[in-house]
Amino acid sequence: MSRLIASPYFHAFLAGVIAVFGFAPFGIFPLPILSLAVLFWLWSKAERPSQAAWLGFTFGMGLFCFGVSWIYVALHDYGYMRPILAALATALFAAVNASIPALAGYVQAKFNSPLTWRLLLVMPAIWTLAEWVRSWLFTGFPWLSFGYSQVPHSPLAGYAPIVGVFGVSLIVALSAALGLLIWHMRWNKLGKSALACVAALWIAGAALSLVEWTQVQGESLKVSLLQGNVAQDTKFNEDALAGTLETYRRLAESSDARLIVMPETAIPLLREYIPEGYQAILREHARQNGGDILIGVFEREDGRYYNSVYSLGVSESQHYRKDHLVPFGEFIPLRSMFGWLINEMLQIPMGDQARGGESQLPLNVAGQKVAVDICYEDAFGEEVIHALPDATLLVNVTNDAWYGDSFAAEQHNQLSQMRALETGRMMLRATNTGVTSVIGVNGRVQAKLPQHEEGVLTATVQGYAGSTPYVRWGNAAMLFLATLMLVIAWKLRNR
Repeated sequence: MSRLIASPYFHAFLAGVIAVFGFAPFGIFPLPILSLAVLFWLWSKAERPSQAAWLGFTFGMGLFCFGVSWIYVALHDYGYMRPILAALATALFAAVNASIPALAGYVQAKFNSPLTWRLLLVMPAIWTLAEWVRSWLFTGFPWLSFGYSQVPHSPLAGYAPIVGVFGVSLIVALSAALGLLIWHMRWNKLGKSALACVAALWIAGAALSLVEWTQVQGESLKVSLLQGNVAQDTKFNEDALAGTLETYRRLAESSDARLIVMPETAIPLLREYIPEGYQAILREHARQNGGDILIGVFEREDGRYYNSVYSLGVSESQHYRKDHLVPFGEFIPLRSMFGWLINEMLQIPMGDQARGGESQLPLNVAGQKVAVDICYEDAFGEEVIHALPDATLLVNVTNDAWYGDSFAAEQHNQLSQMRALETGRMMLRATNTGVTSVIGVNGRVQAKLPQHEEGVLTATVQGYAGSTPYVRWGNAAMLFLATLMLVIAWKLRNR
């Protein structure tokens, strides 16, 4: 046991677990910085690149096995996969994602630079680029990127409107490297310089938090976000359909808001099968309020199925169709090889859908231009900004009931908080079981409903115009900075 505790791999795994407490719902934002400092220290002590890779892998296993353990809930509790298979699938998912920090550990160790430059320039840059790669590889899984941990309370969140979540990750990693240097060098000249750099980074971040990157546009708007709290195991049960329809009709009619938003697939039917009388009731109520209602539903066109949101009310009916789909949950990659997984082992309704397309315009509803994203599309900042600067409001509709009483919903809400900061737009989240929330342009939650309770969240919100630097250049600024750091380290390799 003592040998295990003394093992650097145990330290790496534990550091990965500790990092999770920096994210929602815990929100102890210094912990990811501390955990990265531990990883960087272990990397600096690694004798071979392969050892650094295994240290990165064990760190990643701690991070993902604990941080996304809710995958098991979706597979077992609601996908009805056998416990041992669900546990193995969750561990495999964690291992696939842990291979990215493993690769980062290997690459940084192969970089031929003195240790100080490798610590200050190479490790932060490689770590951040690895997170960025994870955000698009195999359709992408940017969950638990370290920049998210700083939203909304850390001073480093002030960098988000400029360099986005991965730019914040870069500054987190640089802070970890500087902190390690301060600890190692104590109060000699280099240690004092590192302390001055950390102070400058954090003070600048706090100052940037005060900048108003976008401007108020138009009059304020009253909105209502509906949370039906429909249990996932009965959501697609035909016997529960009448109750679901009645719940959302009742919640909608209780609101006098100009914009009413239902969650993802709130109506568990194809749009063509929703009774016209039911739609007429919702349409008429929205018109009486002088606005529109957004309804989550499935649509079918030309034999293809879409996860959609469509509008009813004073404006012409419009729709948005989800574009970024979840592999194995919403579409089947390499169907000839993996089709049996969805069809036989997992019971996931509508498990093979079509993409809606990247060029969809914001919805003109309730006097606003609303950029809708569905489910975890809000995890992809460079995709959200496709609708900007035209959009004045962001709306996310989701159904995190798949993950039960885990902390997945709070983590998901934190992704939306980052999108609000990056874009300088308010974010409205309507969810089935939570977290239903209103998020301000500063990334802070202004109001939210308790999870796993039926309710209506009504608030007054504001549209915004203009572009943050991140809206203009996306992740290009982060990629430039990380590449520049590596070039400088390469130039200094003989010093």
